[in-house]
Amino acid sequence: MSKVAIVTDSNSGITQSQAKEVGVFVLPMPFMINEVTFLEDIDLTQEEFYQKLEGDANICTSQPSPESVMKLWDEVLKEYDELVHIPMSSGLSGSCQSAMMLAQDYSGRVHVVNNQRISVTQFQSVLDAKELIAQGKSGKEIKDILEETKFESSIYITLDTLKYLKKGGRITPAAAALGTLLKLKPVLQIQGEKLDAFSKARTMKQAKSTMINAIKQDIERRFGGDLSKVRLAIAYTKDKTVAEEFAKEVEAEFPDVPIRMDPLSLSVSCHIGPGAVALAVTKNVEL
Repeated sequence: MSKVAIVTDSNSGITQSQAKEVGVFVLPMPFMINEVTFLEDIDLTQEEFYQKLEGDANICTSQPSPESVMKLWDEVLKEYDELVHIPMSSGLSGSCQSAMMLAQDYSGRVHVVNNQRISVTQFQSVLDAKELIAQGKSGKEIKDILEETKFESSIYITLDTLKYLKKGGRITPAAAALGTLLKLKPVLQIQGEKLDAFSKARTMKQAKSTMINAIKQDIERRFGGDLSKVRLAIAYTKDKTVAEEFAKEVEAEFPDVPIRMDPLSLSVSCHIGPGAVALAVTKNVEL
């Protein structure tokens, strides 16, 4: 049987130490902060990132260099027969297309998954891939299964501030000013290709209810209404206590559904700022 490894990037929210626990390999994402390059979780911690973000540093995300991708693949393939590479959604970054081009030089040993996911749902794909390896699936079979089921997830995010969406040009200054004045809490959605507006709420409490109801509708309409076939995840930017309070509300609504909690990956955080909280649903992969 072929020995298969799983490689992902830090957009999954998987830290280097978690990667060792889970038994996967994580490519750190580069960030340009005031023209200096940092690598997520290598020389840039969550705390340092938020310090710089709140200090109005100029932060932009970048994709890993071809050299860094191939260096990691080459290392992994010394130990494994093949690898499955799960990058962030191709709709949000060019790193998926770049990886697909690089994989052509690896004689079918590298399988790049166009997974259309990011953060906690990308993390779930990594966990699903590990389960599929345990079931004896090959790299090609894992890639095919993850691509067939890629849209069977949603993330809803509510923000504490509109400042960073405005800064990144995602909303107009006028809309940001009006939203701030009215103290609106937008709820955004990531489903497949892109980050979209989902609805507006007047309070954080209302925004959390909106997210819980959206997840209930997804489970009912898209995933057949069977709670035993889904998993939930809560993600947050900077403030874990907000996420822990929200987790209690979510557990009360979905008492028998497994819930994971992780920080949102920094590539999402730089566009939405601190104090945000997210709720995601993913349908279990049929093994």
